[in-house]
Formats: sequence, C-alpha cells, structure tokens
Amino acid sequence: MKFKVLICFCLLTVIKHVSLTDIWAHPNSSVLLPCNVEADEIELNKNIFLLGVSWLHNGSVIASSGADGNRTEEGFSLEAGTLETGAFSLTLHSVSASKQGEYVCGISYNHTLLYSGSVTLCILGLPSLSIPSTVAVIDRPSRIECRAEHFTPPLIDFTWVRAGVVVKPPESITAVNRTSSGFFWAVSSLTLTPTEQDKDVNFSCVVKHTASEEPIVLNFHLNLIYLPTVTLSALPLTSQFSPVTLSCDIEGFYPEEISVSWFQNGSLVPDMPLAWPGPGGSFRTRRFYTLRAEDMRRGTEVQCAVRHPAVAESVSATMTLSATGPNAKEPVMTKSAKASVAVIIISLAMIFLLCFGFSWKKRDEKEKSLVVSGIILPPRVIVGQKGRVTISVEGRRVDRVQVTWFLNDIPISDTSKRAPTENEKNLLLPPNGKFGYYKLHTQYPIPSGNSRTMQLFSSVTFIPDIAVHKGGIFKCQISYKGKDQVVAEKVSDKLMLLGKKNMFCAYNITVSVKFYLCVESLPPISS
Repeated sequence: MKFKVLICFCLLTVIKHVSLTDIWAHPNSSVLLPCNVEADEIELNKNIFLLGVSWLHNGSVIASSGADGNRTEEGFSLEAGTLETGAFSLTLHSVSASKQGEYVCGISYNHTLLYSGSVTLCILGLPSLSIPSTVAVIDRPSRIECRAEHFTPPLIDFTWVRAGVVVKPPESITAVNRTSSGFFWAVSSLTLTPTEQDKDVNFSCVVKHTASEEPIVLNFHLNLIYLPTVTLSALPLTSQFSPVTLSCDIEGFYPEEISVSWFQNGSLVPDMPLAWPGPGGSFRTRRFYTLRAEDMRRGTEVQCAVRHPAVAESVSATMTLSATGPNAKEPVMTKSAKASVAVIIISLAMIFLLCFGFSWKKRDEKEKSLVVSGIILPPRVIVGQKGRVTISVEGRRVDRVQVTWFLNDIPISDTSKRAPTENEKNLLLPPNGKFGYYKLHTQYPIPSGNSRTMQLFSSVTFIPDIAVHKGGIFKCQISYKGKDQVVAEKVSDKLMLLGKKNMFCAYNITVSVKFYLCVESLPPISS
C-alpha cells in the first residue's frame, strides 16, 4: 500500500499542466487537436499503464484510452501517448461546422482525474458573394443587395465601390443567420438614385473576412430601367352617340418588354399590342380603347397604366370623361320656340341646297372636261423592291394639267436625285429619311381613242417600307397650272405588302375595339 501511495505522489508532481490553444481549420480538412503534458522527471514502472486519457465534445466522450481499453467515435483517431512524449493528441479527419467548438482533454491515473484542459476548434469558411438583382430605375431611388454566404466566423466587412471610388464606407456585420449546414450568411445593401452617367459603369461589392488574406471582390453593372411617359387622349367624336376611342401614347422606355393595361372605373380591361423603336434607342407604342356610347353618356374615368416587369410601381395617365348622364332632364320647348327652330332649320336647308347645287354645277362642268381614272396599284408590293402607282387623265387641254401626289395626306416629292443612278433597271436605293425613295414620272400627252382629246399618264415609283407604307393610302389631285383649285381628286385602296421575312401585319376595326397587329413568319403584310 505504501508503494502505491508513493507512485501517485510522483505522478502528481511530474504532470505540470495541459496546454490550452485555439485551432483554425478549413471545412473538409483534417486537423490535429493537441493535448501535451510536460514532465520534469519520469519514473518507469508498470503503474504507468494505469494512466488514462479522454476527449470530450459537447459533454460527450468522443475518444478514450487507458486501462479499460481504447475507443473512438467515427471521424476521430486518438494517438497513443506515453509519459516520455507527453502527447495525447486527437485527430479530426473531416472538419465541418457541426464539429467546431470546445474539446476537453482529461488525464487520469487509476480513474482519478489529475488534470484537464481544453482546445477550441474554429472553422474558417470562405464567403461566396452574389448580387440577387442589378435592376435600377433611372432617376428613382433603387436598392442593390450583396449577399455573402457559407462563411464562418460570423464577423464580416462590406464595402461598396463605384468606378474605383468608395461610395459607402466599410460596414462591419456580425452575422446571426445560419444555413442548414451551420455556416453564416449576411446581406449588405446600397441605395442609390442612378442617372445616365451610371450606364456601363463598374460597381463592386468588396468583402473582407478572416478566411481570406485578400479582399473578395464581386464586380457588376447596373441593369438600368427607363420608365416611359404616358399620355392619354380621346379621338374626335363624330356625334354624341358615337363610341369614344382613347389613345394611350407611351414613349421613352427601355428595355422593350412592358405591359399595358386599361382600367375603367377601377376595373381591369385586357389589351394586347406591340412596340416599335423610338428616339435615342428607346421604344414607343400606342394603345387604343373604345368606350361604348352609354358609358360616355354616364360619365366615366379611364386610366392607362404602364408597368415594367422589373419594376413594381407603374406609370399612368388618367382622364375623366363627363356627359349629361342617362338621368338628365330633357329641356321642355314651347310652341314658339319650336316654330323658331323649324324656321331656322328650313332656312339653313335652303341655303345648303343653293350652295351645294351651285358648287355641284361648277364641279360637274369641270369633271366633264377631264376624265380621270382611278389610281392603279401594283398587284404585288414586296418590301424592299420597287413598286409603282399610276393614274391617267384624258381631256382636250391635258397639256395644262398638273398632278400632285400624296401618301397618307403628305405631299410626295421626287427624292430619286439622291441616288447614284436614275436607271430604273438597277436596284433602287432603300428608304432614306422619313418618307423614303420616290421618283415621279409624267408621260406627256398622247392622242387618245377620241381624236378630240389627249391622254396624260402620271406615276410614282417607290421602295416599299413597312414603317412608312403599311396600310398606306395614295392620293392624287388634278389641277390646272397656275390655279389653286383642285379639279379632281382620286384616292387609292390601302396597300397590301408582301414581306421577304414572312412578316404579317393586320389592321382591324370593330364597333368597340380598334387594334393594329404585326406578326412575323406569316405572309403577306397587310394594313
């Protein structure tokens, strides 16, 4: 018994302490958790085998070695130590977030704890950066977020940079949000009001973290949204009981994808149209909505609302249409008032008949002196290839006749001199400017079938363009040289265009809806 007491005394004096430290490791790596014992002198005898070591994590034994045997949990391995080396280290083979924390190493002799110490395992998780959305609206406050994920420890710094200049000072965040795997995530935001100067400018989200010696930088460009201007107007009415057609003009927006909705008294009215290029690389479109006559008489409020897919807020224009209302009291007329109205109506009718008969007589006389054909359209008009419209004038003095051509009520001038050649056998130039290429032809009077009259032919050669000629109407006015009065006027049917790229355009008018539609891949093109 005396011998055993002496041995215990020696061990108590030999073992000084267990070293304490913090260990940093990256996920999925292996790490050695040290448990080192310092000894001043060692007595070698069989009782050394009564020395035991154990490792605890979160209060549970994960590894042990001693007189009762050795055991370790999966993922750990315990190095067999001796008093000569004083090393009882524990190896963790695959570091994960769940394995971090305090590990306690205990040294015992004959089941009596002599000393214990701890080592803390800290994981270094490198943050990954992302910008969920780079959408920003011109001249409106916008919020850009930078998201850092899968990092540990939780302390992280964010800095925002524009074109190399810091626009938001460093922001230190101690993350509290964890992923299912035990790592942290945090979000920093930048609020700005973008302008035209921010287009194609480089922005950066810069992050500093313990897991990286260098700052982590994510560069991006703003996806700028240009909101449109919306104008709502009503087309002129032919009578009080005519349907009302509203025009919604939408200009200056970018990108092209928008949605347009009509609301009548707060209720949504469906509508489906297209957009076409506008100035400055933007787009423009027009929407029509036809009100019933009874809606107009009751009075109603109509709103045209435009929304970009990337912007929650819409841009709109509102118009209130007022009328007498269905319950308005009809005015009561006396007999004298009715008689006065009848006299006025009869007088106006007589004046109208006299004026109309006189003007019709003069017009009839002039029409008898000239025989004007209708406007002859080509049977096929293909986009990009020349077409020609023609009219003939027959009369005794056609040498004094002058012919003026119009497209959609806009006078046509000869623009062919801009071309390098006037030989029509060559391919004509594509449209230039707003109205394109036109060449006017006049064939001087030739004898007609009637020996008393002469015949004149006038025509216009043009290059069909969808933006200018779709649904176009040609008009020809005949007058005498030196005279302003128009002797005859002819109007053509609408042009039917055939497109090379199988594009189909249709224009439809109904009692309550008017719409214009172009669809690619379905020829022909019509207006």
